[in-house]
Amino acid sequence: MEDEESAAVLRAVGRQIKLWREAAGLKQAELGAAIGYGEEQVSAVERARRIPSPGFLDKADEVLGASGKIAAMKKDVAEARYPKKVRDLAKLEDEAVELGGYGNHNIHGLLQTEEYARALYEMRRPSFTEDEIERYVGARLARQEIFERRPRVMLAFVQEEVTLRRPLGGKMVLQRQLEHLLELGQLRHVEIQVMPTVREDHAGMGGELGVLKLNDGATVGYSEAPLTSRVISNPKEVQILELRYGIIRAQALTPRESLAFIEKLRGET
Repeated sequence: MEDEESAAVLRAVGRQIKLWREAAGLKQAELGAAIGYGEEQVSAVERARRIPSPGFLDKADEVLGASGKIAAMKKDVAEARYPKKVRDLAKLEDEAVELGGYGNHNIHGLLQTEEYARALYEMRRPSFTEDEIERYVGARLARQEIFERRPRVMLAFVQEEVTLRRPLGGKMVLQRQLEHLLELGQLRHVEIQVMPTVREDHAGMGGELGVLKLNDGATVGYSEAPLTSRVISNPKEVQILELRYGIIRAQALTPRESLAFIEKLRGET
């Protein structure tokens, strides 16, 4: 695990499973056979080397007679699955009443389909393992619950035109991604804008950014660069990001023009 908080959760879960297994008089291979997993997987979970799935925890709870005590750890494990920077960002998104994001090299994470997100993580260098890909994709999709939250969060996104043309994952993946954008753009609390490549004046040359207005009245920013991303709370720096994002939105196509542009691209893909 990449952070101690997640590692501590998984060590606690693994220790509890081991204690219940030993109390039941079962070896790792016997527990694995009873719940449909291999001995190596059980061992890896107990040593906090592998993140147990919800099914693993449910079956272990039933076989070991834990009366829900093991299954109850599913929520903690689900949160531990996500990288720390994702957990930190998700906590802010949970408190947001407004969120604005600008994406310049791929589709914003909250707007991505599962196929598109998976394609992105599969092409990372150095390469991710399959477990890491599943972990990151799961984290990204979980954040998209923000679209369904009530009261509604006002969501606004600006995408560079090139992000709508680059066929990451293949043409079919891109086509479904464009269809997804069109569906989201019809929601009353979502606005998607396109920044045309032909713009001669562009306030977003500093890179990707986000601005979140929280339910306590505070505003925070978010910036991302290769190998690093950070939440920005310094009022002066947040003010700069708000200024840039406001200009970016003004320079982009309107939401209506943008949906028409995306529809045109979808027909060409």
